[in-house]
Formats: sequence, C-alpha cells, structure tokens
Amino acid sequence: MSSQSLNANWSYPTAIRFGAGRVAELAEACTAAGIARPLLVTDAGLAEAPITQGALDRLDRAGLGRALFADVKPNPDDHNLGAGIEAFRAGGHDGVVAFGGGSGLDLGKLIAFMAGQTRPVWDFEDVGDWWTRADSDAIAPIVAVPTTAGTGSEVGRAGVITHSATHVKKVIFHPKILPSAVICDPELTVGMPPIITAGTGMDAFAHCLEAYCSPFYHPMSAGIALEGMRLVKENLLRVCRDGRDVEARAHMMSAAAMGAVAFQKGLGAIHALSHPVGALYDTHHGTTNAVVMPTVLAFNRRAIDEKIVALAAYIGIGGGFDGFLNFVFSLRSDVGIPDKLRDLGVGSERIDEMAAMAIDDPTAPGNPIALTLDDAKALYEGCI
Repeated sequence: MSSQSLNANWSYPTAIRFGAGRVAELAEACTAAGIARPLLVTDAGLAEAPITQGALDRLDRAGLGRALFADVKPNPDDHNLGAGIEAFRAGGHDGVVAFGGGSGLDLGKLIAFMAGQTRPVWDFEDVGDWWTRADSDAIAPIVAVPTTAGTGSEVGRAGVITHSATHVKKVIFHPKILPSAVICDPELTVGMPPIITAGTGMDAFAHCLEAYCSPFYHPMSAGIALEGMRLVKENLLRVCRDGRDVEARAHMMSAAAMGAVAFQKGLGAIHALSHPVGALYDTHHGTTNAVVMPTVLAFNRRAIDEKIVALAAYIGIGGGFDGFLNFVFSLRSDVGIPDKLRDLGVGSERIDEMAAMAIDDPTAPGNPIALTLDDAKALYEGCI
C-alpha cells in the first residue's frame, strides 16, 4: 500500500446508553436532545407490541405526548417516507424516536431529516457532496432505540430507502442523520423470534466481514470489525437457542453497532447482490446477506485470502480460509438460514436485471475485486 492511499476521512458515532433496562431513560434522552413533542416511528409489526406501548407510556408520563407512526414496510420506500413526513408535520412534532429494527430506524431517521427540507429525498443520495444540499438547521433531532441486533442503523449517518418507481435501494446521507442519542437495551430484543434473531445477527456479521475485507484504509474500523465478528461467533447461536439469554443478547447488540461503525471502511458484493434482491422480492435483508455470503467469499478469495487467515486465527477457527468458509456454512445451517435464494422465493428470471442493479449499487465499489456485470450474473446463478 502506497503512502498516498493512507488518506481517509473518519467519523465515529454518538452517545450510546447501553445496558439492560435503560429504555427507562427514553424520556430523559429526548429532553436532553431538545425534543418536546416526539413522533415514535416503528414498523407495523411492532406497533402494538408491549415494548412499543411501554415506550409510548414512558413518553406520555413525562409529558412528551403519545404519537406513533407505523406505516413502515420491511424495505421502506418513498411512499412510506412521504406518509411519515405528513404525520410529523401534522402533529407539530420537533423530533423523532426511531424505534425497532433497520426498517423503523432508517425511516425514522429519514423522516426527521426530510420533514424540514424543500428538495426531494433523491437529491441527498450518498454521492459526492450531495449531502451539502440539505438545510442542516431544518433537520430534527433523533433518539434511536434498536429492538434488533443487526443493521446498527442506530449509529449510522445514513438511511436506506427504496425508490418505488425503479425498485432500486438508495442510500441517503447526511452527518446530522446520526441520532443525537442511542438507547441500546438488550432486554428489548428478547422477544425476537429465532428466524429474525438469526437474520439480523448474520447482517451484523456481514457488515463486519465486508468492512474488514474492504481494500480501503481504515485500521480502526478493521479492528472493530474483527471484534464484532468474534462476538457474533460466540453469541449468535446462543441467542437463537435461548432467546432469553440477556448476556448474549447484549453482546449481539454490541456487534450490530460495531458492524455499522466498521462499514465506514466499505461494504462489497454481499450487499451489492442483496440490495436488488430485497428491492425486487422484499426479502429480509440480513437473511439475504447470509445466503449470498459464501459465494461472494469464494469469489473474493484471491484478494482476501491472507486477511481471512488472520481473521480465522483471531476468532478461533482453524484451517485458514477453508476453515472460515466451512464455519460460515455451519453457522448459517445451525441458526436456520436457507441455503439458496430460491428458498426465499427468488427465481432466475430476473438475474440480468438484478446484476445490472448490483454493479450500480453504492456498495459495489468497496468489493476487494472489481465487480463486472458478468461477475454479478455468475454470482447470482451460484446463489440461486
């Protein structure tokens, strides 16, 4: 690596209140962030859940109101965003509590970002300095409360949203999309069913793995990614077997946040392949990542072999690259991840369309080997 390549811009996350029971501090966190009338944003599946109603109760008792928006799809799109902005403005809200998994967190952050803007959301895609187009003073504060251990969106400065007309996932970026405060309470994840626990956990692993393998220079992120993968290796199967294991749940929440911090270094073909599948077939993002992971690892082997050998040694896996690849296959099987995309309802009829979307995905440039259209088609064929 030349000295010229040792040049990068780094940023690390926000204040995090981590620990069992700390959702009790939600109202205090809102007040500290300057929020007097929060809109709690979550997905439809969580709207009536006890953890969501409990959060609303806490806000209400503190005099902060009881406002909920839950029109959030598993892969949220601009229609969901528009409805959320309308609810935010109509209710006279001055901040957002983004509550739930990646979908609720991302859409909640984007509602807070867009409610005061006059330009369309697509003008703020994560391209060059497009984020500077936004009116920073019009961005509402955000308190993020994850209820899954996967995306790590709670510590991210971006949100992913699907363009409803093109079915393409877009990354919207601005430094102030980063929540003002985060509450990571592992007790909120206890009710996750095993299949969601598995999919979100593998998402955290994918973030760490791709960040670690990315060719860009960011040794702090690489170190965080290593430790994040160790935590997943030691705790994901535990929480899938015993969902009430709060200690293991806590370690998985840490790994999720670590993955999102680490992928400042870059993502790659796992996400580039996964995003079109999710946009076109509405599959679970983390589960899709897990399905395509071994095929992408094999494709990248000649560029990452030494890194994976070092990774395997660090997290206690013998056999170098092959040993690590076998571990990935075993972990997927043990936690109930399907083997192929066809098991998620994905057919081969749209491979050409997905491949074209994959090479244009903003995560593709972070792959250790440049991804061509033919490569993407072959990878999809191997995964389906």
